[in-house]
Amino acid sequence: MELVNAIKTRKSIRDFKTDPVPRKVIKEILTTAVLAPSGVNRQPWEFAVITGHLLDKIKEANVQRLYSSGSSLGKTSTLPPDSPYLKRQVDLARELFRLMDIEREDKEKRRIWMERGFRYFNAPAVIILLSDKSLPAEQVQLEIGGLMQTICLMALEYDLGTCIEGQGVAFPEILYEMLEIPEKKRIIMAIAIGYPNWDFPANNIETPREAVENITLWEGFKENTS
Repeated sequence: MELVNAIKTRKSIRDFKTDPVPRKVIKEILTTAVLAPSGVNRQPWEFAVITGHLLDKIKEANVQRLYSSGSSLGKTSTLPPDSPYLKRQVDLARELFRLMDIEREDKEKRRIWMERGFRYFNAPAVIILLSDKSLPAEQVQLEIGGLMQTICLMALEYDLGTCIEGQGVAFPEILYEMLEIPEKKRIIMAIAIGYPNWDFPANNIETPREAVENITLWEGFKENTS
């Protein structure tokens, strides 16, 4: 797929087909993704790639932990009510609920929807991004952000979809235990990956972007130049 087209068409996929993703394909994606830029060639990333029965166990453990903890994940925001960032978040939620026919008062449908993220949106494979705790967290997150974008764009080359999601690492103790991840490693983020289920309504969402002119300060350019 052409790069510009990949950037324009990439979206978060919230339901996947059950078809397995070959290990060879994921390895090819990661082999290209690690060419992403990193300061002084630090390459702070590592991966845990999960599929099959073990992934099913982690999905169930996440959901059990969600309810046993009485977690309020996703229910509150620290942003002020007039924040444009909060507005975008709310607008997204409203559109997803509209597509999924989830009424505000329908607690059962809302509960099922919330669980989806902790089940990695039914993805047949998940990439867990790790780094070493000896590295500065702020720098690591910046560099791994570039890596994540590269993974998501590369996935399109294989007709795969992705969803970068924090819910998948909300209970890191489950991942440390089930994947036997050393304590010296920091769990950063999860990427659900698989073949998109385009019949799933939420996968048809279109998320608008703020016009560049509204968020850019131009300095030093001659007037009336494009």
